[in-house]
Amino acid sequence: MNVSLTFLITGGSGSLGRELVKTYPESIHPSHNELDITNEKAVLEYVSKVRIDELIHCAALTSIRECEEDKERAYRTNVEGTRNLVRSVSRYNPDCLFVYVSTASVFSGDRGYFTEFDIPYPKNFYNLTKLLAELVVTESGLASYLIVRTNFAPRKKWPYPRAFTDRFATYLFADDLAAAMKQVIGHGLRGIVHVCGEMKLSMFELAKITTPEILPMTMSEYAGPPLPLDMSLRSVRIPSFPLTRKTREAAELS
Repeated sequence: MNVSLTFLITGGSGSLGRELVKTYPESIHPSHNELDITNEKAVLEYVSKVRIDELIHCAALTSIRECEEDKERAYRTNVEGTRNLVRSVSRYNPDCLFVYVSTASVFSGDRGYFTEFDIPYPKNFYNLTKLLAELVVTESGLASYLIVRTNFAPRKKWPYPRAFTDRFATYLFADDLAAAMKQVIGHGLRGIVHVCGEMKLSMFELAKITTPEILPMTMSEYAGPPLPLDMSLRSVRIPSFPLTRKTREAAELS
């Protein structure tokens, strides 16, 4: 007998959220106007009306500069927003699986291939809010949760004219990550897991896959909040995943 499950995806308009909506076409994926995660009362009211079997929480303020310049908004969105969702799920859907999408950048980036057992050390406020949100989840008493640390990019033209040759990660494209997450979730994995690509690439190498005309730059030319230089991950729990190199045009047709 098939049992129908209800999936709720926050941040469904973001680059990963859109791919997750394609991966879970039966999901509920409210817009920001329909569900403002920073409004505790609104979140409680929304969740109280829906039976949720699985919540994938992608919504966040991700701009490093914005988070640095408006720390109150960053904290309210990334930390308190997560807390509001956790509280509402605990109250109205206590058996729901809560999946939180975190970042490889909770680590310092002073070396590579961080595992699930390494100690996080954020270098900027955005990364700090992501780590604090992880703690909200792990300390919540939720019956079932999964924290996915990863580093991904949308499979589209690079948004800047240049990309760093000396900043590295084990990247996945957003569509690859959505498929990987569905596989990991389906296997019943819980706790913290690193969902990462098989190869360490520089941002420049990644950008060239979708944007062959991209120009190189180095971190010496960067001025802004501190950034981790090596965001590469390794998992001691699961195998890494391939970063598929199909063209942007092919991806858009699929």
